[in-house]
Amino acid sequence: MKFRQILLFSHITVAVLLLSTLGNAWVPPNFVGYLNFLSLGFPYLISLYIILTLIWVVKKEKIAIAFLLGTLLFYNPIRRWINFTPKTENLKSVRDIKVITFNVKYGDFGWEKVKKYISDQDADIILVQEKDTNRALRDDMVKYPSVILKTKHKIIRQEELITDKSRGNSFYADVDINGKIVRIINVYLEPFRLQKSMFKFDDVEKEGGKINTLLSHMTPTFKAHEDQIKKIRKAVDLSPYPVILAGDFNSVPNSYEYYNLGKDLQDAFLVAGNGSSSSFHDYKVPLRIDYIFSSKSIIPLSYKVDNSVKLSDHYPVIAEFLLN
Repeated sequence: MKFRQILLFSHITVAVLLLSTLGNAWVPPNFVGYLNFLSLGFPYLISLYIILTLIWVVKKEKIAIAFLLGTLLFYNPIRRWINFTPKTENLKSVRDIKVITFNVKYGDFGWEKVKKYISDQDADIILVQEKDTNRALRDDMVKYPSVILKTKHKIIRQEELITDKSRGNSFYADVDINGKIVRIINVYLEPFRLQKSMFKFDDVEKEGGKINTLLSHMTPTFKAHEDQIKKIRKAVDLSPYPVILAGDFNSVPNSYEYYNLGKDLQDAFLVAGNGSSSSFHDYKVPLRIDYIFSSKSIIPLSYKVDNSVKLSDHYPVIAEFLLN
């Protein structure tokens, strides 16, 4: 087989895999369990796609034009990982609220340091995941298993959204912010409980078995996410107030979780973020699994993944908003 044929076949295969990630917006994990895995490989697939496209350009083949145009299909999917086109240049600079979401890994890196960091941010809304809520907490915190909310403002009502015996947890609180009520939803989808040893492929003979182990370990979690998303979406869709939805999705951009939790909401990173959005650093690979979404009437002014601190295996994510 000629080099050109091999290159064309490889390029088309990568393009099909990339297009399949777009199907996560409609195809639930309980229908096609493996499709969601492709979203995990998106950064590598798009990098390979671009490299192959450049090879066509260097070879001065006309087909390069088609593949270059095909790259436009993945403009927004790429921006969900890394964004250099924030849209907030001309917006008012005075914020109404500051929101921080932070998976603190049960304070394993030092709970006192975590508390000091959060306190120093002086945020209006503080959303925490993986916090042991059996410990004594102050009365001005909304607390459910492993997730909490702290706010300077008055809480009108609150309700837990995931009440079954799962490892994920979520709740909403309707908060009166200077006379404007906003529904705040703290999201912590079912964790995968993966171990780093699962990703060590140093024995060629055992690689197939390890891959099967990963698939069998992760697929039920993807399916659990689908059920949890349905419950969270009800709190969004039936809300009489604008919504801020944030937390640890345990899912990357362009996944079923991303598309369906973010439906009819705006990703604050796409509007106000700049640079990389990777928020989980423990596996040494780019993983964005922590998010802040808002209703379109709530305008993102800034978005930051604070990778200057390592107080958890997650970085804190901070955003500022205008309430329209």
